Amino acid sequence: MTEFSPLLSEIKRLIRSSGPMPVWRYMELCLMHPTLGYYVSRDPLGREGDFTTAPEVSQMFGELLGLWAASVWKSMGSPAAFHLVEIGPGRGTMMADALRALRVVPPLYQTLNVHLVEINPVLREKQRTTLTGMRNISWHDNIDEIPEGPVIILANEYFDVLPIHQAIKGENGWHERVIELDGEGLLEFGASAEPIPRFDVLLPPLVRAAPIGAVFEWRPDAEMMKIARRLREQGGAALIIDYGHLRSDAGDTFQAIARHSFTDPLKTPGLADVTAHVDFQALAHAAEDVGARVHGPVTQGEFLKRIGIETRAVTLMAKASPEVSEDISSALKRLVGGGPGGMGMMFKVLGVSAPDIPALPGLSDEQPAASS
Repeated sequence: MTEFSPLLSEIKRLIRSSGPMPVWRYMELCLMHPTLGYYVSRDPLGREGDFTTAPEVSQMFGELLGLWAASVWKSMGSPAAFHLVEIGPGRGTMMADALRALRVVPPLYQTLNVHLVEINPVLREKQRTTLTGMRNISWHDNIDEIPEGPVIILANEYFDVLPIHQAIKGENGWHERVIELDGEGLLEFGASAEPIPRFDVLLPPLVRAAPIGAVFEWRPDAEMMKIARRLREQGGAALIIDYGHLRSDAGDTFQAIARHSFTDPLKTPGLADVTAHVDFQALAHAAEDVGARVHGPVTQGEFLKRIGIETRAVTLMAKASPEVSEDISSALKRLVGGGPGGMGMMFKVLGVSAPDIPALPGLSDEQPAASS
């Protein structure tokens, strides 16, 4: 039996009154509708939720990102006034693990200001519980609210939920893909009647030769450019971890996940996580366009190996029971491995920094300094 979606009735009403709805607007409503959106009213994480993120798989993930941040902080000249920012921090698990690791760097830990960018009130409360006892933590609705000064920004599975635009190739050009109603009043995909003017000249080279019926999707550059401009002007670095592709190409990756399984993204809007793959080449170009330096991307598996996850796993297993050691081993395989259930190949890692930071740990061939 299909779960009732209150948002479905609202979307149908909007389509009947205003006409077919672009994919980006549909995705925006599914996720961010003020009262019925998926990300404004629930905790989607864990076994009881709809999906599991890397910080929920193992403490090693957050700990290593904390040490990564410490290494970058040192490369920045160890600034006394400094902000550690996480965008889309889930339950606060990754930040809690990162801060625990940062205790080994007292000059950093004792002066650190932590900022969490989160719009979901349910998750904000869980973050407060997870981070109880931690000092100097502030919550914000968007990154514009972060005080001035050098920053290190962590964004794990954030860009994949930003709304995408889609275009589908027809015989006379590329048409915006839309959501409309079929003869029975059900949601279905369609295309705008007129092609997008001069769209071909904007396409990446790999897409221009795509066959009729191909789909190309993109996100506006505004969010990435905002982060990159902040880094260029005030110093620091950002680490972006998400699932996606290294090169801009055609392909329909619009999808929905509910209770750890794929589902039809048009069936229950507001009740499933609606996402699309991240185009890392487009992110890199957007950052470079405003004068920031780009590092990578590399696969998550390669990145985590370079910053020492295998050594950390061995250390934890040496102190653990056989049962816990098996759990650590399984978590390691999931974080760095490929194949079904593996995150190591599907997820990519991109670094963006101020121009005066020549290298970031794990994103160049040399081994990082963060190995405590």
